[in-house]
Amino acid sequence: MIDAPPNPYEPHEAIILERIQEGPNLFTLRLKLTDQKLQDAYEFEPGQFNMLYLYGVGEVAISIVSDPEDSHIIDHTIRVVGRVTKGMAKLKTGDRIGLRGPYGHGWPMTESKQKDVVIVTGGLGCAPVVSVINYIEQRREEFGRLNIVQGVKHTADFIWKDRYDKWRELPNTKVLLAADVGEALWPWHIGPVTTLFDQLGFDPENVSVMMCGPQGMMRVVCDHMLDKNVSASQLFLSMERNMQCAVGHCGHCQYGSMFICKDGPVFSYEKIRDLFETKGF
Repeated sequence: MIDAPPNPYEPHEAIILERIQEGPNLFTLRLKLTDQKLQDAYEFEPGQFNMLYLYGVGEVAISIVSDPEDSHIIDHTIRVVGRVTKGMAKLKTGDRIGLRGPYGHGWPMTESKQKDVVIVTGGLGCAPVVSVINYIEQRREEFGRLNIVQGVKHTADFIWKDRYDKWRELPNTKVLLAADVGEALWPWHIGPVTTLFDQLGFDPENVSVMMCGPQGMMRVVCDHMLDKNVSASQLFLSMERNMQCAVGHCGHCQYGSMFICKDGPVFSYEKIRDLFETKGF
């Protein structure tokens, strides 16, 4: 990670190299810092995020989904959910936005090498784990069995159908998809994503489980994995809160004595278990 600028709230200019429409309300901005020295020095870990600033509108925290070793681009997949992201949806190639970061703690990729990996996502908020899949895809021989599990409310909510097909072609990889409600000719599972867990292939003593999505879903995943004798220290959750400053000053994302922006957004279940199981946190 590069040293923080003297003013941690000051964004640097980035240019949009490419805009990719991923779905009706989802798009990817491929960015590059206009200051080449900053771009050359920019480093991040899968699971970290940037604060993207739309001039005159506001700023939002967005996960980085590109590969850490690709020093030429910084990809962010953005879902249109509010005033800032609605404005960003109108941007086009060549436009400029502000960027500061990276921030937070990412996924334990180094510690997960030579282990089986289980990735579970729920709903549309799966961008935080896309960087994990991209990372493993580029280094497939360094990891064990890969399980990718995603659940959504309706089959129409699956946004990366072409990527699922690509991921299925990876060696020793299983992709399981579930929808609560299905359309005609839907070939995959209808029902809660948690009902697919018995199809997973992993060694409980040598696995990293990474998840993001609704807190209720992640709680069920944690309970299931603990029942399968997976250690709480091997369960990792990407927590979502309203991150506005990214440096632990504003307090909007406070989580007990911690802050999601600087102590997370990725936590081990072992670290946050008491908070996670307490109503109101």
